[in-house]
Amino acid sequence: MRQFLLVLCIFSAPLMLRAQDPATDSAWFVTHYTKQEVSIPMRDGKRLFTTIYAPVTAGRHPILLTRTPYSCAPYGKQFARYWTTPRMRYARDYYIFVTQDVRGCFMSEGDFMDVRPYIPNKKGLETDESTDTYDAIDWLVKNVKNNNGKVAVYGISYPGFYSTMAALSHHPALKAVSPQAPVTEWFLGDDFHHNGAFMMMDAFSFYSGFGKTRRYPTTSFRNGYQFNTKDNYDFYLSKGPLKNLTALLGDSISFWNELVQHPNYDQWWKNRNTRNFVQYIPSSVPTLVVGSLFDAEDCYGAWNLYKAIENKAANNNRLVMGPWSHGGWSRGTGEYLGNVRFGSKTAEWYQINIEKPFMDYYLNGKAAPKNIKEANIFFTGANKWRTFNKWPPVNKEGKSVYLHGDGTLAWERPSAQDENKFKKYTSDPAKPVPYTEDVHLHRTAEYMDDDQRFAARRPDVLVFKTEPLQSDVTLAGPVVAELFTSISTTDADFVVKLIDVFPDNFSYTDTSMHGNGKDYPMGGYQMLVRGEIMRGRYRNSFEQPEAFEPYKITEVSYKLPDVAHVFQKGHRIMVQVQSSWFPLADRNPQQFVDIYQCSESDFVPSEIKIYTSSAYPSRIILPVLR
Repeated sequence: MRQFLLVLCIFSAPLMLRAQDPATDSAWFVTHYTKQEVSIPMRDGKRLFTTIYAPVTAGRHPILLTRTPYSCAPYGKQFARYWTTPRMRYARDYYIFVTQDVRGCFMSEGDFMDVRPYIPNKKGLETDESTDTYDAIDWLVKNVKNNNGKVAVYGISYPGFYSTMAALSHHPALKAVSPQAPVTEWFLGDDFHHNGAFMMMDAFSFYSGFGKTRRYPTTSFRNGYQFNTKDNYDFYLSKGPLKNLTALLGDSISFWNELVQHPNYDQWWKNRNTRNFVQYIPSSVPTLVVGSLFDAEDCYGAWNLYKAIENKAANNNRLVMGPWSHGGWSRGTGEYLGNVRFGSKTAEWYQINIEKPFMDYYLNGKAAPKNIKEANIFFTGANKWRTFNKWPPVNKEGKSVYLHGDGTLAWERPSAQDENKFKKYTSDPAKPVPYTEDVHLHRTAEYMDDDQRFAARRPDVLVFKTEPLQSDVTLAGPVVAELFTSISTTDADFVVKLIDVFPDNFSYTDTSMHGNGKDYPMGGYQMLVRGEIMRGRYRNSFEQPEAFEPYKITEVSYKLPDVAHVFQKGHRIMVQVQSSWFPLADRNPQQFVDIYQCSESDFVPSEIKIYTSSAYPSRIILPVLR
């Protein structure tokens, strides 16, 4: 995430797109819609500030509701930019737009709680986000003129979390829910932790502003930390251990202080895992889960929320994954991310062929959409949409590609002649591996498919690659890393990166568009397809961390988020292994200490060996589509 105002821009992106003719659409919207601001009472007496844009035309109209902690601004008479694409498609069909400040945020009463836990068995006037949604919907269908009694709740990122909670409200007027890039699990995979490793840069930048206490209802935004630098690597390295960042924030950032007190995956975290409660979604509420192949914030969430609903609920559940950054389907064209191009306007295709038909069918009584299947997935590499009856596909098989001591990556297991072979490097917390080669302040979205040649040149990054492929290799599902390692200390992190190496003579033939507006040299490009970090102490249990026994060969196995990618003929598959990813993730002191409380003296170098023998065959299990 970025500083708060930048985050607001991202998560309010559906309101901020430029239309092809914004002046005309603006005039049309203001003429055809009215704005109303109300405070809707909740069952415990608190009132939540809500903005309603309703069409002036006669007839009965459906309601689109978004609940957000990022403000339903602008307040007062000024109109939000609902005339912008893709909202204009709904406006032309006279949908009613409703945005609500969630409890304790901006102009709503009550106390805010991050990822407020769902209460399955509520007593009396107990509230959670599902009850607040129920009470909001109930008021809307009874009080907003000319509504047709049908409501959908949707939103991106944090509003995606509130969309999931809406599905648990059980209000009879709720006809559809679409959690998009949803906050789902903040310890295992989304936003602030990946496999227990703290995603420091996003957390500090975000919570230094967003996490400040709101003492009374306000229309004002909270400023984040003033960095006074444009070099994030230097900033975070110079600040030292995490406790120094805690000191910079002071005592006012409650969620930061709480997560520091819960370094392991305990009940406090499990209560905030939405997947633990999706079994309460009624069969009458269809869900459309939307996510991005290159979502730097919530890549884990969309894939795994969909799977949890499939396994636990009995509703109509569908999945869409496109080649976007966080919320990228709601702004821009989706033709490229960074230097990598996708060959078509993927965001527009999604808006026209999936989201709008989905809402029209369930809310507006239009014909059943033809293009929406169970799983609607864009495959990079081939740059094509594909559909499946389930995800991962049934015709996917795990195929092992092995790390060899000579730096090759091969389908064949190392032979007995390669016994006791390993490759090693020294992981030095004083010189951690950067997550990108650029000098900048705020975490980029483009790192998710960025060129990895800079990392391949470092001595503390191991590189393994195949020969040029003789035929296409299509991956569809989660990637599993199984490493056999020994370390000289009692803890370490492991970063595994799956990379598509383009041919040396590769170039895009379409010269009308350059990724990121730059003519980047694509010959030999090392495209990050998927990367993920694992905090080694959690290799056996996220609840009960374990120290490593120095120099003892130990298996570290973990899943990387799903991929949908075609390694084309003539390309190579590459795997990079390293033990830091800075400042994306915090530095592991490489000793079995409380990382949130340790001192600079606790940070020590570690010799890392990755074994490549037949007895200890480190491998990557790829989900190859047959």
